[in-house]
Order: sequence, then structure tokens, then C-alpha cells
Amino acid sequence: MATFVLIPGGWRGGWWYEPLATRLRQAGHAVYAVTLAGLEDTPASAAGINLDTHIADVVALLTAEDLSEVILCAHSYGGMVASGAADRLPERLAALIYLDAFAPEHDQAWWDLAGDDYRGLVIAQAGHDGLTVLPRDGVDPRCRPHPLGTFVQRLRLTRPQPDMRRVFVYATGWRATPFTAQYERLRDDPAWDVRTVASAHDLIQHAPDETFQVLTDVAGELSPR
Repeated sequence: MATFVLIPGGWRGGWWYEPLATRLRQAGHAVYAVTLAGLEDTPASAAGINLDTHIADVVALLTAEDLSEVILCAHSYGGMVASGAADRLPERLAALIYLDAFAPEHDQAWWDLAGDDYRGLVIAQAGHDGLTVLPRDGVDPRCRPHPLGTFVQRLRLTRPQPDMRRVFVYATGWRATPFTAQYERLRDDPAWDVRTVASAHDLIQHAPDETFQVLTDVAGELSPR
């Protein structure tokens, strides 16, 4: 069976993946759902937390647990982190799955890719301390202020793109999606398997069966015959 490491999007911790993680474990897979630095239930100061910090969180998990042949799956902002972790430890990974997530190139930041709506949200929600971006009103109460530095630091890739299975799931059911340009860039790229789901951005809630199927499809393709 497969080993999954799940990276959440902005403002969320590993709890966001609980329904999916439960289904994957029931199917016999090993699952690690990451809560990144600064997004814990009672986080320490966000000072000094940036994208490199979050990449290091995932690298530390892969190393400490001695994981290999990992399917690294990310949602939204988490794609920035997954891309960095794949650059740092490609030998421990078997596949990358981007669930309506950013698949950046070298020297790109979340800020560059997120679009005007999300950049405006950051500006509006970071003024309280200049270090963290408050969640929108009305979201899950477990959401936490997100460290601002992770949104603005550019990703540094240090080697050619590793040769591994790559899947991008494009959620087509929300108006403000910033992923259209990425979908158009990747859909004809033979290095990518690009799929569409008629869902809002929160795929775990709005398209749980389709999301589970994508992950188990990839696990099945990688399993020895």
C-alpha cells in the first residue's frame, strides 16, 4: 500500500484532511497530514516563518519518519511547499498531486500567482500585526492566522524538475479561481496528468469521492504488479 503525506492550504492545519485521511487509512494506506509552522492550535510567534520554514517542516517529517516512495499531496498554497520539498528530497518521493494547488516555477511566490482577489485579502487581513494574515470571517473556527512571510517569499529551486508522476486537479466550480492560467499551461504538458473536477476550491468537502479516487488511482499506478 502507499504512503501519503498531505499538505494543507493556507490558514489550515492537518485537520483539514481528516475525512480523506480516514478513508485512505481504512483502505490500508499510511497517511501523514502535516500542520505547518505557525498554524498549530496555539502557535508561537510568526516572526521568521517563511516558505523555507514550511518546506523544512515537510523535509523534517520525511527524514524523521524515514519515508520513501511517498505520494506528496497538496492543496492550494500547499503546492508551494510540495514543490520545494520535491526539490530538496526527490529521492524520497514517488508522485506529486496538486489539489487545486499552485505548481510554481523557480523564483515565483504565492503572491505572484494568487491573483488580485487573494492579494487584496492579504493586504486587508495582515494589518493587525504585519506578521500574519487573519482568516476570512465565517470559515472553519480551527483556521489560524497564516504567516505572511510564506506568501511573499519566492521559491528557490536548486535542481532540474525531478522525474516523477505529477497530477494537477483543477476545480472548475468557483468564480475566483487563480488556477486557470496554470491549467492552460499544464494541460498539454506531457509531464503532467491534468484532471478537472466540477467543484469549489475545498475539494475535501465538496468533491470527497473524486478526490479520494484521484489519490487511490495514483497509488494503484505506482504499486508493483
